Formats: sequence, structure tokens, C-alpha cells
Amino acid sequence: MTTLVFGHKAPDTDSLGSAIIWDWFLNHTGTDAKAVLLGTPNTEAAFVAKRWGFDQPEIIADVADGQDCVIVDTNNPAELPANINGANVTAIIDHHKLVGGLETAGPIDITIRPLACTATIMHDLMAGHEAHMPDNVKGVMLSCILSDTLEFRSPTTTPVDKALAEKLAADLGVDLGAYASEMFEAKSDVSAFSDAELLRMDSKEYAVGDTKFRVSVLETTAPKIVLDRKDSIMASMTDVAKEDGVDQVLLFVVDILNEEATMMIPNDLSKSVAEASFGVTVSGDTVVLPGVMSRKKQIIPNLKTA
Repeated sequence: MTTLVFGHKAPDTDSLGSAIIWDWFLNHTGTDAKAVLLGTPNTEAAFVAKRWGFDQPEIIADVADGQDCVIVDTNNPAELPANINGANVTAIIDHHKLVGGLETAGPIDITIRPLACTATIMHDLMAGHEAHMPDNVKGVMLSCILSDTLEFRSPTTTPVDKALAEKLAADLGVDLGAYASEMFEAKSDVSAFSDAELLRMDSKEYAVGDTKFRVSVLETTAPKIVLDRKDSIMASMTDVAKEDGVDQVLLFVVDILNEEATMMIPNDLSKSVAEASFGVTVSGDTVVLPGVMSRKKQIIPNLKTA
């Protein structure tokens, strides 16, 4: 049976890229594997796949009972296929906090490390086989690190991530700054997406007490493009929340270059969350959060409703 390798729904660069990397590694070491997606990748992830010569992996709706699979860049059942507990999960490789809720048929390999990027973890797990990586796989790995660290601006960045990115760039003859700019430009091109698609593009469900949130982040070098659409985006939040079974969508537009996030404030609940979580005073329908770059390290851990 072919082992399916996939990350979370709403695939970003690390989710798509890590699936491609582990597809290569498993096939290289004798396991028939195939990278797949659980949704349409964001514009940066699509750019990275094309830039390094990979076709976009197949998008699947669910997994069959007993299907061998490896989960990358998440361990949260809410971000995985509905039948994930019916599948035969053989491994999880991730860099997020342990959520719980997954059930497996037997013991599996689980690697969760406090690094900025799943691809960085994979490099270490290859145990010497990384020397055999072709340039296009190295390019995807470099892209994953640059994306998840926001070119080392994110507080999630570790010396391990940075050193590996610099080594990969040197091996490939790639200018880190120039290539990161290409990636971020691709990520910032959101003109083709509807408001609802933007709200789901890079988002995670998270509960604070009895209140359920969809926490959405848009990382961009051109925040004005998104903020100019704030009225229609905020109007869409109600429908998205209802359709997704959450109480509120929280949207943070991360300005990569100025290293800050703008949070949209459509109602009293989001206002109270902003003030309680980030110690700010909200007087309009947006609030700027200086230095906030990371959902994993700075947004979700601080979320409060009062």
C-alpha cells in the first residue's frame, strides 16, 4: 500500500513542502509514498512547488479505513481528514504543541520538536540520507524554513533553523534575501481569493474556555491590499464562523517588513479579546500589535476572552 503523506487543511509552505520532502525520503529509503494535500495551497506554497519543479500534489477529501499515512506539520484532528482515526497513521512529524485526540492502531513514531519548521526536523531525522537530497528537495526545504521563520524575523526562529537555511542556500547558490522576497511577494498576491477564502487560507481552530475561535493569519509584505478590503472581510466573518461552527473569526494581518500585526475588530467580542490578550486599547475597527509575528508563539498562547 502506498503511504500518503500530508499536512493540515489550508496548506501553507511548510505543510505542502514537508509532505514533498518526506515523500522523497520514504521513497528514497524503500517505502512507496505519495505526498497529497487536504486543500488548496496558499499562493506562496503554490509558488514554491512550481519554482522547484514539483507538480501540485493531489487534493484528497478523506482517507480510507486502514490507509497507511504519515502526518506532517500538525497533530490536531480538527485539521485532518474526518476518518483519520480509521486510517493507519504510522508517524507524526510536527513542531506544534500536542493537542490530543488522535487514535492509532498501534505504536507509531512521533517527533515533535520546538523548532520553527517541520522541514528542519526532517533534515535531522534523515540520519545521513540528507546528503542524497536532490537540489529541488533542498530548495523546498529552504523555502519551508524561510516561510515559517519569515526570513528569521519570527520569534519562533531557532539557531538550528537559521543555520540549516544558510547551508541549503549556500549549497544551492541561492541569495537568501532575494529568494525570500520572491516568496513573500507570491504570498502577498491574494487578489484572486474571496473574503471567505482569505479567512480560511491560513487558519486554525482554537478554544478559549467555551468560546471557539478560527484564528486566521495573513502574512504579507503589502498589508494595504488586505486592509483595503477590511469592510467586506469583516462582513464575511459572520458567515464563515457560522459555517465552520465557531463563535468568532479572529484575523491578524502580519506585516512582514514592519514586524507587526493588524487585528481586525468587527464586534465587541473581538474587541474584548484584543484588549484582554494583548493589553491594547481598541478605539476603531482595527488595532496594531507591534512585534506580533507568530500565531503559534505570540497569538494563540495569549488569547483571552476577558
